[in-house]
Order: sequence, then C-alpha cells, then structure tokens
Amino acid sequence: MRVRRFALLLEIGILVSAAMSAEDKPKTSPAPMDEKAAMEMMQKAATPGEAHKKLDAVVGTFDAKVKMWTDPSKPPEESAGTSVNTWVLGDRFVETKYEGMFMGQPFSGIGFTGYDNVTKKYVGTWMDTMSTGMMVSKGTMTGKTMNMSATMPDPTTGKMSTVREKTIVTDSDHYAMEMWGAGPDGKSYKMMEITYTRRK
Repeated sequence: MRVRRFALLLEIGILVSAAMSAEDKPKTSPAPMDEKAAMEMMQKAATPGEAHKKLDAVVGTFDAKVKMWTDPSKPPEESAGTSVNTWVLGDRFVETKYEGMFMGQPFSGIGFTGYDNVTKKYVGTWMDTMSTGMMVSKGTMTGKTMNMSATMPDPTTGKMSTVREKTIVTDSDHYAMEMWGAGPDGKSYKMMEITYTRRK
C-alpha cells in the first residue's frame, strides 16, 4: 500500500515538474521596436490634435438648467447650476466643475473629457456628491454632436449600469447634454437633459 502511494506521489510530482518546466520556457515575442520609432509614436500619441480642438466650444463658464426624470411617467425634477469648464494638462482634457442644487440639496460634481489618440475615442469621467462611484464614458463625435456610452455603479442593484449620452453644440454660446438609460420596464428613456448658456 505504501509503495503504491509513493508511486502515485512520484507520478504527480513528475507531471507538476513537467508543467512548470513548460511555463518556464521563454515565449516567442516580437522583435523589439526601434527606440527612435517608439519615441516618435509615443510623442504622437501624447500630442493634442484637431479632435481636441473640437472641445474648445464648451470651454468657459456656463449657466445650466437641469431636468431629471427618475420616473418616465412623472414630471422631471428641475434645478439650476453653474458649470466652469477649463483646459487642463496642456489642452489634453477639459475639466468641468459643476455647482448647483439637486432635490433641494447642494450638489457639486467634477469631470474630465478628452480624446484618446490611441483608441481614437472621446473619453470622459464624472464624479459628484450623489455617489462615491465614478462614471466612465467613451464615444465618437460627428460634426457638433458627441455620442458616448457610459458605465457607472447602480446603488439600487449593486451592479454596473450603462447609459447613453448625447452632447450637441448649438453655437459658440450654447450646448446641451441628454442622458438615456433603462427604465423600470427595461425600455430606454431620457433620464436627464441639461442646457448650457455661456455667461457673458
């Protein structure tokens, strides 16, 4: 019995050793890139371009009017605030600082919007005093309309939820944002609408 057990342990040891040896073998990797070429690619990826300049239309101080629907069958909750949007990190991102009221309580939020030269997507983040989570978004811009898909933690389910955002630049002094998400019946509905007017 002991001999049989020893033989079994020896066989397992040999199999484990063989598996570890296979993992230790160096994997085939592509030839290293030329250092100069790599630096040029990194520099290109780090340089703001025309896609970033399109965000210039929303830079400034804007008065905001907000409509928010928690139930699509009921009238929206309306509020107002101020959005201060400034270029940061060498015109790579627009930082948004929002201050206002929501449901009778002071509300503030901060976000960043930019363009990723590598993924060729507009990207964004948003954090505010209504949550300890972060909303992360990405999308594209056609003309003066930006369409983004965003994910954020849902406090009612404990899971990540997905919403759609559309930002439309009307002119140099006005733009609007709409947010769409799933309602109680699972169907998509407009959850939020914000209109921005540049403060003169």
